[in-house]
Amino acid sequence: MPKFVTIGYGDEAGYQRTPAAVRDAAHRHDAKLLAAGALMGIAGKPVQVRNPEDRGTETTDGPYLRAALPIAGFGIIEAATLEQAIELASKSPCAVAHGVIEVWPLLDA
Repeated sequence: MPKFVTIGYGDEAGYQRTPAAVRDAAHRHDAKLLAAGALMGIAGKPVQVRNPEDRGTETTDGPYLRAALPIAGFGIIEAATLEQAIELASKSPCAVAHGVIEVWPLLDA
């Protein structure tokens, strides 16, 4: 089955202004995805890694990408189609709590 990378963006203010019942339903939804085998987690602190022309590894603390909302978490889900992946993502906490979730098809290398 096709896999999709999800990137959730959201902040505490948006989460807190979302009704508790909606948040709870979103967390139950994510628990079902986890039970079905999805890989999901909360975003930690990023490190940028570079190795130009294989001359030596360079690291920089912090994210490379900038967004209006911070990255809250990541997931890898399975879905038959992009439309199904979108539907699954639309029920997760970042999507319902005034954030956004990007859904990226994971193509074979």
